Parts: sequence; C-alpha cells; structure tokens
Amino acid sequence: MMGMRPPSAAVLTGLSLTLGIALGGCALTPDGARDEQARLAASSTPFEKPAEARELPTLSGRVGWRDVLHRAFLANGDLEAAYFEWKAAFIEIDKASAWPNSNLTFGYSYLFSPANMTAWDRTTLAAGFDPSVNLQLPVKPATAGKVALEAAREAGEKFRAAKFDLQKKVLDAYFDLALAEEKVRIQGDVVHFLDLASASASARAQVGGSAPDALKARTEQEIARNNLRNLDAEVRSAKARLNGLLARNARDPLNLAPQLPAPRPVPANDARLIAVAVDRNPELAALARQVAGRKDAIDLASLGYLPDVIPSFSVTGSISQTLGAMAMLPTTLPQIRATIDNAAALERSSEALLRQTGKDRAASFVANLYLMRNAERQVALYRRSITPLAQQTLASSQQAYAAGQSSFVDLIDSIRTYDAIRLLAAEARIEREKRLTELEALAGVDVETLGKPEAAGAVEARL
Repeated sequence: MMGMRPPSAAVLTGLSLTLGIALGGCALTPDGARDEQARLAASSTPFEKPAEARELPTLSGRVGWRDVLHRAFLANGDLEAAYFEWKAAFIEIDKASAWPNSNLTFGYSYLFSPANMTAWDRTTLAAGFDPSVNLQLPVKPATAGKVALEAAREAGEKFRAAKFDLQKKVLDAYFDLALAEEKVRIQGDVVHFLDLASASASARAQVGGSAPDALKARTEQEIARNNLRNLDAEVRSAKARLNGLLARNARDPLNLAPQLPAPRPVPANDARLIAVAVDRNPELAALARQVAGRKDAIDLASLGYLPDVIPSFSVTGSISQTLGAMAMLPTTLPQIRATIDNAAALERSSEALLRQTGKDRAASFVANLYLMRNAERQVALYRRSITPLAQQTLASSQQAYAAGQSSFVDLIDSIRTYDAIRLLAAEARIEREKRLTELEALAGVDVETLGKPEAAGAVEARL
C-alpha cells in the first residue's frame, strides 16, 4: 500500500478555521455590559462571603442609626437574595449572546475497495455543526444579549429598591424605639412631679388640709406609674422588632443615646430633592429598563424572519474537498408574527405602567416632602415658644400650689399639659426623620450624598 499523502494547505486552513470558531466560541457582549459588571462588583463585597463566615457588628455601647443600618445590610437575607438575582441576570448576558450556538460535529469514514488507492484517499473527514440545532446568524445572539443586559439592569435596580426598602424598615424601627424611650423619659418626669405633689398633698392633709387632694394625688400617681410600665413594655416590644430586622435575638440589648437622635441634615432645597426623585427612583429605573428590554425583544422577534444556516465541510483524501451549507428558511410565519405582536403588547404595557408609576411616585414624594417640612415647622415652633411657655406654666403652678394659691387640680392640669407638649414635640421630631426616610426610599438616594459626586459603580454609600 502506498504512503499517505498529507492534506493540502487549503484543507488544513479550513479545518483550523472551523475548529477555531466551534471550539473557541465567543460572546457577542453588548455595549454597557462592562459598566453593569462594575456596578455589580461594587456591591458584591458584603454578599460574596458565605453568611456563616461574615463577622457582624456586635452593636455594643451606644447604638446609632448608622450602626443598625450597617448590620442590617450585612445580615438581611432578602437583600442578599436580590443581589444574587442581579448576579444571575448578569451571567445570563454571556449565555444569551454566545456564538456559535451549535456544537461542532466530526465525521470519519474509510472506504474498503480493491482499487489501488492510498489510505488517505480512502479516508473521508467531515466537520459541521449539529444538524439538530440551527446555527443562528450573529445578529440574533447579539440582540439576545441586549435583551439580557436590560434584564440585568432591571435586576440591579430591583436590588437598589430592596436596599432602600430595608433601609426604610430599619430606620423606622430605630426611630420608633427612640420615640418609645423618649416617652419613658417624659413619663418618668411626670411620675417624679406627681410623687412630689402627692407628698405635698399628704403633708397638707395631715395638718388639716384637703383630704380629697391627697386622694387625687395618690390616684394620679398610680395612673402615671401604670402608664410608665406600659411604656416600658412598648420599649421592649420596639427593641424586639428592631433586633429581628438585625438578625439578632429578640432579647439582645440595644442601648440608644439617652436623648432623641439629632435631626439629619438635608443638603439640598426642595427643587433639587424633587429633581432627584424623578431621576433616581429605583422602581421607575427598573421599569425603564424593562421597557428598553422589551423594545430589544421586539427586534429579536423580528429577526425570526431571517434564515439560519448549518455549514459543513468534508475532505476525502486528495480526491475531493467540499464546503456546503443548509439554509433553514422560516415557515412558521404566524408564530413569528405572534411573537412580535406579543413583544409589542408587553412593551406598551410596560410603558403605561412606567408612566402611571412615575406620576404616583412623584405625587407621593411631594406629599411626603410637605409633611416633612410641616414636621420641621412644628419642631421649631415647640422649641421656640410652646415648650418654654408650658415649662413656665408648670413652674408657676408648682409655686402657686406650694404657696396655697392654687388648687391641686390646677397643678395636675399643668403637669398634663407640659407632658402632652413634650410628647408632641418628640413625635414631631421623629415624624420628620421618618418622612425623610420615606423620601430617601422614593428618591433612591441617601440624603448625605446629594451634592457629592457618586462613586463609579457604587449602589449606595451606606451599603
């Protein structure tokens, strides 16, 4: 038998090209994927380490609102799940835009014949793509990659929305606890005032004074102490709720400062706040990405009219080399048209939802902004005039009662008025902070970052 002749240069070139395309493959990644990857990487640090390996802050000593937020972001499972949903959606980009989308097949056959032929000429090598999977034109996976990118961006905005939703829950629970503790402090002062008044009324009754005043004093004293115990229970309940959000035991200690938290500054005017709310709302941003993705889905569905191909190549020794292709012409035209119409209908649905949600969120933002400014007005009014006046009235009533110039009922009314005004002032301060938290959630931005350049790829500075 004669020696085998080596394949020609053309054959080697063809085989090398086919192998390079099929085995190497590529992802027709759309523009913008790198930026989305950077945003994902910037938010990955708290979540990539397994939950059991993370070191959570212990929250010892005085606990501020930043402390509880930091622990909540590290410990909350819903936020972690939203991050991995985002990561999974981003990974889908390479999957959707991968090309070629069909596996390579190799064929080998050997001819048994009495003819005088070399072993090479008896050999047929064939290469092609899997005939059961149509090889798509590159434009199709490229467009599918755009759809996947918008889905990843939408998932990123949902992650940001989850972050602000958690932030609102945690801060609301923190401020509820702070208010509950302030109520205890106020009620403790009331008990102290009534203890003094009761002692004075009892002393007067023993030297011939009014016995009913002593009884009233004892009654008011017991009521005040019962209210104090009720407020103690409210504090324990508020601590349990906040500990639950922080993945702590419900009875773990939480030591807040012995006064209400200082008001957080808002370094922007109302016009700037409203402009930011329109630009950065995470729910609106997610819907906008959904609209963009469905526009790309229409383009992808329209590409169904283009044929797919199945190329093949074979060589039989030095006798023949063939290059062929099968074109898969689309015949399911009604299905293609239905897919396009469906994508168009979904796009219109998303556009309508985006339009309505934008109006709703804008209205909610302005309404909460009004309420926050009104709470600020009330805080200033109580601090400037109402609280000092109530304090002076109480001091005057105490002096008049001690001098026997007023009744015990007048003293009790003054104590109650001062108690009610202090409580209203505290509630107004907490209302302002909770409205600010609501504005942050609606705007999708932390107020501290307004006026500062946003770090590239960072979701939010507090995370």
